[in-house]
Amino acid sequence: MKPIHLISALALALSLAACGGESGGDDHADEAAGEHAAEESGEHAEAEAATGEHGGRLLQQDGYTVELAMAEDGAPPRFQAWLYEDGEPLPASSGKVEVRVTRLGGRTESYTLAPQEDGSLAAAKTVAEPHSFEVEVLASIGDEMLRWEYASYEGRTAITAATADKSGIKVQPAQPGVIADEHEVQGLLTPIEGRVAEATARFPGPIRSLKANVGDQVGAGQTLATIESNLSLSNYSVAAPISGVVTARSASVGGLAGEGMPLFEIADLSQLWVDLHIFGADAQHIQPGVPVEVTRMSDGKTVETVLERVLPGMATASQSTVARATVDNADGLWRPGSAVKARITVEQQPVELMVPLSALQTMGGEEVVFVRVGEVYQAQPVEVGQRDGQRVEILSGLTKGDQVVVEESYLIKADIEKSGASHAH
Repeated sequence: MKPIHLISALALALSLAACGGESGGDDHADEAAGEHAAEESGEHAEAEAATGEHGGRLLQQDGYTVELAMAEDGAPPRFQAWLYEDGEPLPASSGKVEVRVTRLGGRTESYTLAPQEDGSLAAAKTVAEPHSFEVEVLASIGDEMLRWEYASYEGRTAITAATADKSGIKVQPAQPGVIADEHEVQGLLTPIEGRVAEATARFPGPIRSLKANVGDQVGAGQTLATIESNLSLSNYSVAAPISGVVTARSASVGGLAGEGMPLFEIADLSQLWVDLHIFGADAQHIQPGVPVEVTRMSDGKTVETVLERVLPGMATASQSTVARATVDNADGLWRPGSAVKARITVEQQPVELMVPLSALQTMGGEEVVFVRVGEVYQAQPVEVGQRDGQRVEILSGLTKGDQVVVEESYLIKADIEKSGASHAH
């Protein structure tokens, strides 16, 4: 086990540089070094503790020795101890040992070690990860009452609040929430059927004037063109049949209009259909009525709507099932024919505890999050459950309200790994 390693200015600079963070040059390094000088003055790495024949820490006092180890050879980790007097082994029955630990945040645990057939003393209770705590060992051997205290830290580092703020490290509490069964899909915007109309000539004759261009917003009844009738030799007007946007114009001044000839196409684009393409088995359990979040590719704007229907046929080109929703187009920036991406939420499952996916890291083959207490950050192994595109359920390892790093968690991981304190008993 190794003592806590305070993050150094160099380690922080290397972490930020390696991860593409902002570099402040020599001034930044000098400033960071100044922030840590007060912390590190008088602080020295604890010398490696002496180890016994079983690989445990040797605790010595008044001629007696307790060798304390964390036994975890293929079994859940437990405290295990051996007793010695003047360097000679003693029977396990010749003494008693109790281990008390204080974890980050002040939570305490007590372990009573009982004699075993192999000559050691061992605790019945297992020791939960992380094995990072203040340790107090109480032993009675014969008439002697012995006591030791030491720090045994792993996966832990300290960062000043000012440095954490500059590095963009942010925390939020672990809390209940909702995990969604979500499907990321793509689609196209199309005009709604019945909201596209043509302005046509009633009688043949030369076109005398055109009063709208493609892209113009027009109102129902507004005059769009004037045509001289070949029959009456008088002018008549062609009006917009609906309000909307002119999407096509197929006439020019001086040209001849035939009877029923389309002059303009007008579309009401105040709302648009979103046709979403769903592939394979996903189509079997996506039903109308579920929430849909649609994102515009051009600027990332997102709107929420509801899936209205799943069309019965298949899209011929892609062999996908088409699911349809409607979006409001008040700003006019949702354009027919544009590609969009969408998230369909099939089901929402409440969970007792969750954190953002950004909080999750892997260390030593385990999934961990980093819990902050004051200016100290601790790698906390967690058991995860369901997850969606943004959140992950925590089954064990955290309690409600734990302050978990949710942004720049990789900086904490890098600092712990560089210090060599990631996992060492």
